[in-house]
Amino acid sequence: MEMPDIRTLVPHAGPMVLLDRVVSADDENLCAEVRIRADSLFCVAGEVGAWAGLEYMAQAIGAYAGYAARKRGEPIKLGYLLGTRCYECSRPIYTVGMLLRVHVKRVLQSENGLASFECRIDDEIGQIASANLSVFQPAEDALPDQGTA
Repeated sequence: MEMPDIRTLVPHAGPMVLLDRVVSADDENLCAEVRIRADSLFCVAGEVGAWAGLEYMAQAIGAYAGYAARKRGEPIKLGYLLGTRCYECSRPIYTVGMLLRVHVKRVLQSENGLASFECRIDDEIGQIASANLSVFQPAEDALPDQGTA
């Protein structure tokens, strides 16, 4: 099955779309990729600080929510990162040329919009970062139709 363009799943545009593509998605999981480029947001002197991994994870959760909304025939809605526990990364930087796979798995979803996700980032060799992220998506923050970008 062909995955939708990630730009149709997140409420971001232009350089704020941090991830390149959705690799796979289902009812509980999403995997997205990002290749670090010299023009990547947060890239300075060929390096992106590993702290940006949290941003990649949060955007993958946003893509997961957009994918789920699209399956239900609903509009994409804004979501908010509330916090993280135990962000661990085995390297201080990501360098130009690295291909990262960002995996998110929904572990808790409440009716009021609160959710928790287990997240990890893999490079070509294996896992390099992990965290649990808490997010909130209020029901009333649907985005206006922005067409295709």
